[in-house]
Amino acid sequence: MRLARLTTAVVTVALATAMSACGSSTKTVDQGGGGADSAGALVGVTMPTKSSERWIADGNNVKAALEKLGYKVDLQYAENDIPTQVNQIENQITKGAKLLIIASIDGTAITTQLQEAADKKIPVIAYDRLIRKSPNVDYYATFDNYKVGVQQATSLLVGLGLKKEDGSEGTAKGPFNIELFAGSPDDNNATFFFNGAMDTLKPYIDKGTLVVKSKQTDFKTVAILRWDPATAQKRMEDLITKTYTGGTKVQGVLSPYDGLSIGILSALKSSGYGTAGQPYPIVTGQDAEVASVKSIIAGEQYATIYKDTRKLADVTVKMADAVLKGAKPEVNNTKDYDNGNKIVPSYLLDPVIVYKSNYKATLVESGYYTADQLK
Repeated sequence: MRLARLTTAVVTVALATAMSACGSSTKTVDQGGGGADSAGALVGVTMPTKSSERWIADGNNVKAALEKLGYKVDLQYAENDIPTQVNQIENQITKGAKLLIIASIDGTAITTQLQEAADKKIPVIAYDRLIRKSPNVDYYATFDNYKVGVQQATSLLVGLGLKKEDGSEGTAKGPFNIELFAGSPDDNNATFFFNGAMDTLKPYIDKGTLVVKSKQTDFKTVAILRWDPATAQKRMEDLITKTYTGGTKVQGVLSPYDGLSIGILSALKSSGYGTAGQPYPIVTGQDAEVASVKSIIAGEQYATIYKDTRKLADVTVKMADAVLKGAKPEVNNTKDYDNGNKIVPSYLLDPVIVYKSNYKATLVESGYYTADQLK
């Protein structure tokens, strides 16, 4: 979260080929304000925060790709403050933006601004986080978020020896003590992550192979508002103090995000974990941020979920370009993303589990990071 990624996004021929191979046709539709006069149009892009490495990369990638196509871009970061993001979107509408790309802080807090955009026929693309409770969301670009949760749970099972990396059954028998963390309750993705993970872990919990010793298993109890690492660290400290006494140890932690994982590991280290006699539990993550990849290499955090934000930027920019030119962008999911008001046509990308065993092939050889960045 502290080091910037490569910030030049290129809409690759490979992705274009893959997307066209899906069989979706592009046809002209009325998108309100699109068409031939879209050349040089202003696109408003709002991201949640610069405190997370991934959002910096997302914003830079989207901006660079849009500018390469000749669009003007107003890129804003709200530092996880909802009124700030509201003001930014209103300002972009006032400035004459022809399209909005929004990674929302709270997916229900900008309905008034979305209505203002709709009144001016300004299309809206939800970026990675689904905007909820509004009919004024035209498209959604994201990763397969349920699959992210499945992969997080799978990496936990692999680390505990209940599964192997190839998907086959492991030799461990358990029982293993685990604790659960979830993302921010105002982020629609957090429920997808948690549901995917719990659907995967529940059979093991039901059999007693996995034991949530604190008994805290419902989403509301384990969710971490605003994905705040300090909150996760404090919760982990409380769990250790109240639940893991008399020599009982936590052996696995389901963490949905690298920033939370760092906080969780800090709490564990303060309690004596991370030594030869008392190794860290298996701790999962998401976003393949530099600090966490280094932690994986060092044998601390066990795994993370890699979501190539370059590809997400590419897909989003293709959507924006099509809409601005009066065409219908390609989507590959029209049934799963109900925002409480409508099914939002979506394009989903596939995530990848990163372990110490495959980080070089996945992250370095793909050009996502350089080897020096991970030293």
